[in-house]
Amino acid sequence: MTAAVTRVLVADDQTVVREGIVMLLGLLPGIEVVGAAADGEEAVALVERHHPDVVLMDLRMPRVDGVEATRRIRAAHPGTEVVVLTTYADDESLFPALQAGARGYLTKDAGGEEIAKAIADVRSGAAGLSPQVQLRLLERLSEAAPKSASPGGPGVPRGPAGPGAPAAPGAARAGELPDGLTVREAEVLALIAEGLSNAEIAQRLFVSQATVKTHINNLFAKTAVRDRAQAVAYAFRHGITGTQQ
Repeated sequence: MTAAVTRVLVADDQTVVREGIVMLLGLLPGIEVVGAAADGEEAVALVERHHPDVVLMDLRMPRVDGVEATRRIRAAHPGTEVVVLTTYADDESLFPALQAGARGYLTKDAGGEEIAKAIADVRSGAAGLSPQVQLRLLERLSEAAPKSASPGGPGVPRGPAGPGAPAAPGAARAGELPDGLTVREAEVLALIAEGLSNAEIAQRLFVSQATVKTHINNLFAKTAVRDRAQAVAYAFRHGITGTQQ
């Protein structure tokens, strides 16, 4: 049985870089490059024309930048995923891109194997984040988490999973959670922010994967996020982290 081909669009304003990425993708099995754009405006137009599965998106481009192009593409074509491929991994680039709807984020020192993995990850519904980006997200989540009472102190809820279950997130006291999240939903959100898969979350919380999916569906609906990358950005903004204070 022939594996499905992933149709990819490349957007980068530097001709040499753009052509190099196209050439690299052409060597990877299961990937077909359907177009290449020199700026965000052209990327939006080419997505409308070709309906690719994934866009590899640079951020700093003329006319329309990568963040705005990502926002337009995700709004008009929710079936097209966006993986940012950029020189910059600073917070001012990273978080706006994730909030705009990018599900993956790589820097341009990524090799072909890492790019292929990110493309495959976002196609399967996971986040395609480089290890460095995942680490930065966790650092910012930890920095943003408010100080809570010491373990076992007043006001700290005990999780229903019993011994071995992770502590509630730093902002996870029931009275402080945003958008009506339950403590368990906040725990699941914190584990998503750590980069865990549904199976790993189920193992960590001692529940079934079906239960994890239910929690994820509920917290996505309550927080109005569309995917795991936006969920990570939401967790960062609200200080919801599994790091025990």
